[in-house]
Amino acid sequence: MPRNLLIIDDDKANCLLIQRIFSAESIEVSATHDGPSGIERARSHPPDVVLLDLRLPGLDGLEVLARLKQEVPALPVVMLTAHQDIKTAVRATQLGAFDYLTKPFHNEEIVVVVRRALQTRALELEVEDLRRQLGEGGGLALQMGPSPEVRALVEQVRMVAETSYTVLVIGETGSGKELVAQAIHRESERRAKPFVAVDCGAIPEQLLESELFGHEKGAFTGAERKKQGRFQLAQGGTFFLDEVGNLPLNLQAKLLRVLESRQVQAVGADKSAALDLRFVAATNNDLQVRASEGQFRADLYFRLAQYTISLPALKDRPLDIPYLAHRFLAEASVELRRPVQQIVPSALELLEAHPWPGNVRELRNVIRQAVLVSKDLMIGKDVVRTLLGKPAAAKAGAARQVLGATRAGTSLRAVAAEAAEAAERRAISEALRATRGNKSQAARELDTDFKTLHLKMKRFGIRSRDFLP
Repeated sequence: MPRNLLIIDDDKANCLLIQRIFSAESIEVSATHDGPSGIERARSHPPDVVLLDLRLPGLDGLEVLARLKQEVPALPVVMLTAHQDIKTAVRATQLGAFDYLTKPFHNEEIVVVVRRALQTRALELEVEDLRRQLGEGGGLALQMGPSPEVRALVEQVRMVAETSYTVLVIGETGSGKELVAQAIHRESERRAKPFVAVDCGAIPEQLLESELFGHEKGAFTGAERKKQGRFQLAQGGTFFLDEVGNLPLNLQAKLLRVLESRQVQAVGADKSAALDLRFVAATNNDLQVRASEGQFRADLYFRLAQYTISLPALKDRPLDIPYLAHRFLAEASVELRRPVQQIVPSALELLEAHPWPGNVRELRNVIRQAVLVSKDLMIGKDVVRTLLGKPAAAKAGAARQVLGATRAGTSLRAVAAEAAEAAERRAISEALRATRGNKSQAARELDTDFKTLHLKMKRFGIRSRDFLP
């Protein structure tokens, strides 16, 4: 399929030079010599990439860029500029330009940049096509990647979504359990009704029953008005219980009653109300083991696991890593207003070789940090190596700090306790720093419940407000 390049430049000799350069690249080249005609040409014959001179008669390059990005936001625009205009060119990339080249440029340089822009445009068109096929909001393949493991997961979701089964999703922290629950909802007959999610480890135990079941006015101290519970808010739709293994035993019994009777009774109410819900639960624990240890009700486990979906860890689907890395790069570049456009191949190799204990969530965090700290238009190998090495270095540093401070004659048990405490303090601080002081989100990142995190923060003297932006 022919690829189309549009040049908007009042230097006709430069336009002819570029046309000659790309004549061997199977790229169709057209040229206009002022801003208004360039905009009209892009509107009537949409190109795949635009080379736009910064200095033009009439409308200048920044104005033309703004008009082009308004009409075709995904169109890659490469700015052409003289050396003295570099600051303006950098400003243009912050406003949405794909890249910039300074005149005079080398032939190989402009070919590389245009090829990269064309590849980016082709990927965006594929994503748009996939989004149209999957429906508004996309689907699992769009969110998780093109690997065979994801394709098998998509098939499982389609199959079970058509049933009324309660589904248990099992997977490591950060592997995408809520994405699967949302996909089940989208594929089901309940798609037009609410999808309500509750993280059983993020809400303090004393508030969880009221949050789930609702309460009547005066049901307990502080209940100044009647409140609908999350179950009622999801009426007719899908209810997602994330990290259901953190549910206290007394609430496990009440949840089992709801699942079996399809009735819900608010705290302080005299009567039950009918409930029409599809339940999806998720856990990163082996609930069968927890049931054998008396920490989870076996009858509730079997009621939740009418159908089980096991999510593969990110390290077990390496084909998805480049796709996700580029997807997160595009998101972060827009959100952080940073003109980072690409990941160099050697950096991508490091990402593909990493074990990703935090799965997709960890990959997203690494890419976001890389976009923030990168000084170039591409994420380099050194940046990725530094970011991937931080956790291990932090743990080693913490261990050395504890061992160095240990007095001679201290028992191994005491040394281990001190090392564990230092590691916990550091991990909590890093999670709060990453989540900007959000304790609920930090608890999820640390795979613990809100109450445990709160108690440890109190014990270590850690305050969430110290991590606010």
